[in-house]
Amino acid sequence: MARTIDQIRASKLPSNMMQFAARGALQVSPAENIEILVYLARHNKAFGEQARMTLAGWDEKASRIAAGDPQTPAEVLDYFISPENLRPRLLPALLENPSVPEGHLMRLALSASRESIVVILKSPRVRSLSGVLKALLSNPSLDKDEEEELRKVSAAFEVSAAEPEAAEQTVSPETSEVANGAAESNAETSDERDDDGTVSAYINDHMHDIEAEGEKPFQAIGGIVDLLGESYFPVSPAEPAETETPATATAAVESKTAATAKRPPVEAKRENALQKISHLDVKGRIQLALKGNKEERSLLIRDGTKVVAFAVLEAPKLSDAEVEKFASQKNVLESVLRQIPLKRRFMKNYIVVRNLVANPRTPLDLGLGLMKNLLLKDLKNLSANKEVSETIRNLAMKMYKQKLDAAAKK
Repeated sequence: MARTIDQIRASKLPSNMMQFAARGALQVSPAENIEILVYLARHNKAFGEQARMTLAGWDEKASRIAAGDPQTPAEVLDYFISPENLRPRLLPALLENPSVPEGHLMRLALSASRESIVVILKSPRVRSLSGVLKALLSNPSLDKDEEEELRKVSAAFEVSAAEPEAAEQTVSPETSEVANGAAESNAETSDERDDDGTVSAYINDHMHDIEAEGEKPFQAIGGIVDLLGESYFPVSPAEPAETETPATATAAVESKTAATAKRPPVEAKRENALQKISHLDVKGRIQLALKGNKEERSLLIRDGTKVVAFAVLEAPKLSDAEVEKFASQKNVLESVLRQIPLKRRFMKNYIVVRNLVANPRTPLDLGLGLMKNLLLKDLKNLSANKEVSETIRNLAMKMYKQKLDAAAKK
């Protein structure tokens, strides 16, 4: 039998039952009640506020059990550990729960209050996570004694990490030179260091997906020709052979030199970006997706490895114009198009919404759900768009006529 939370996700629960759900009054287990409340708080506009209030006063014992249980759904743990929802009495259980990603703890450590810092410093798990300790050192609420203690613990981590490196110093000078060159090459795969923990947090949050992909290489959705465009692979027509004289030879050299001089530098740049990406593993491509430039993001959004493409949408420097383009692309994963509407910032951009609906690759259920947001002229254009499904076209025409009639009555 389907759980109540599954019925809520599928919008199959009556409105009066939804009200009970938002108050935590459904006859389900405490764990499922919490899961329902978190889902409503995050995804339901009508009952979200009530669900958040209910969660804030939820039974402490039941909440603590959920916070410390590794089997608790990730969305519930994410909700509990977020700074805006954190209940201090749940923090010890959350810190020791191995299912709470290190990246979440790092974000918490950066902005933790004095009360939370005291609890965090007592956590055995935190003391074993160098990334969290480094993040905590950046917290302005940390006092001098705590900072000194943390630096000693962090120094111990660095010594432990340096021991295997020292053992590797026995290799030959030639091998050492090659290793140094590889290290420099790896350093160039990112535009900047991961000083703010963005890359570390993303990798920790998605470690299961990354491990599942293994060493999967970069494979562009739609193929390499579709990725770079046919103009990137010029084909010169065959020319009849002719006797070469000194004059024609000189002319040929001059012509070739001129052609080389006129060649746009953009092509070489694009090739370099693609070459750099093709040499990276999954983690390297994630780092580039989060820290790279616009051109690199435009390539990586088409990566057939979902966890890499998703990282592009998390990039701090990602612009609205880029997302507008991604929403209209046919050579991206369907899951990427599904991921875009999950970001509230993207959905505030009307062009993103319009492009998603008009994109024939957008899943039908997603397109139908977004159509209600379209303006009159865009509904009319959509009804005549032969690239989208007939269902979309018919509904667009129906909605267009309804809005037209409603406007005429006013």
